[in-house]
Amino acid sequence: MAPLATLGQRFLARLIDTVVLVAVVVLVSWAALGDEIRHGTDEALGKRALVAVLGYILYFAIEGAMTAARGQTVGKLALRIRAARLVDGGVPGSAGWLRAAVYVLPAVLSAILIGPFFWLVNSLWCTWDRPFQQCLHDKAAKTVVVAAL
Repeated sequence: MAPLATLGQRFLARLIDTVVLVAVVVLVSWAALGDEIRHGTDEALGKRALVAVLGYILYFAIEGAMTAARGQTVGKLALRIRAARLVDGGVPGSAGWLRAAVYVLPAVLSAILIGPFFWLVNSLWCTWDRPFQQCLHDKAAKTVVVAAL
C-alpha cells in the first residue's frame, strides 16, 4: 500500500472540499430562493433550511460518487492523495458511499448542533488514531487516506 497521507495534506484537501460544499449550498440556495435568501421571515427561514438540506444531499452525491469511483474528491485530487480500502489499498467502490454518508449526512442535524460537533470529532479523530490515522468516516468504511502514486 502507498504511504499514509500527512495530516497537513488531509486538512488542506478537506479545506478545498469545504469550499466546494459551500459553493454547492450557495448555488442551490441562489437557484431555489433567488432574492428571498435575504429576507428573515419564518417562511424564508424554513425554505433556507430545506435548501441547505438539499445542498448537503447534493454534496453527499458528489463526494460519494467521486470517492467510490476514484477514491478522490476535488481536494484529494489537488493534494494528490486518495481514500483506499484498508484491506488491499484498492479504490473504495461502495465503501466510498458509506464513507461519504458518515462524513456528510450528520450535517443535516446542524440546526441542533449535533452535526457540527460530530464533524469536529470526526475530523480530529485522525490526529490521535494509530496506526492508520483514520477519521470516523474512514473507520466506518474501512478505508485509509494514502498518497496517490
